[in-house]
Amino acid sequence: MASDHASTTGVAGRYAGALFGLAREADALETVEGEMKALAAMIDESHDLQSFLKSPVLGRAEQTAAVGAIAEKAGFSVLTTNFLKLVAANRRLFALEGMIRAFAARAAAHRGEIGAEAISAAPMNDEQIKALRLEIESSVGKAVNLETRVDPDLLGGLVVKIGSKMIDSSLRTKLNRLRTRMKEA
Repeated sequence: MASDHASTTGVAGRYAGALFGLAREADALETVEGEMKALAAMIDESHDLQSFLKSPVLGRAEQTAAVGAIAEKAGFSVLTTNFLKLVAANRRLFALEGMIRAFAARAAAHRGEIGAEAISAAPMNDEQIKALRLEIESSVGKAVNLETRVDPDLLGGLVVKIGSKMIDSSLRTKLNRLRTRMKEA
């Protein structure tokens, strides 16, 4: 997961660090973190927004006006709105998703949490998520901010990513290993 490390140390990390510092000073860490999560969800749900963030066609003024309108419509705070406008004015919208991830990582570390992601073949219910979170917390000895998502290609099982570690117990991986062993025989 070298890209996660790069996102916390490169352009994305610097911008996220600046936003984190400003949010702490303004005692608005929870607000900004919630707005960053909402923005991440908007990006995930909209292919148009994804294309806009990566497009070099629009100029600074158009990008700044567009992100300002998005932030206003979403009801974001002045701090988050100004941050997004600055990112657009500096032509760094291509790195916004990395900034959001880096900000979330800093906020979690500030709370003493560690981030983890669980990918399953089918949606997990609340009881399963709670049990998995407790298992990870007992393993790492810290509070865990667990994100879950579904990947039907796994066929079954679970892939858990904790920081730079990955535990892959998916059926797809087991079948691939079996296929490799059979080719070797």
